Amino acid sequence: MEFGYAIGWCGVAFGLLVPIPQLIKIIKTRRLSDVSLGTYSFLVCCLICYLIHAIYIRSAVFTVAQSINLITNSVIWILLMRHRYGL
Repeated sequence: MEFGYAIGWCGVAFGLLVPIPQLIKIIKTRRLSDVSLGTYSFLVCCLICYLIHAIYIRSAVFTVAQSINLITNSVIWILLMRHRYGL
């Protein structure tokens, strides 16, 4: 595996860890009042665009990363929507 691809996959691994602490905190405390719905709304939209682009350029590393990030951050977004609007 080339160095650039290895670094890309390392970035995927670290990137996947980003939403986990927030998700664990939400699950443990059941508090969502301090989490920004606007931030997660923009983040989910951003990740959708990144995923579409990754698929378009046929990049496995970015397609995997964006797919998993979209799933984990969408869970937080859905929890926020349920909390704020009772959906």
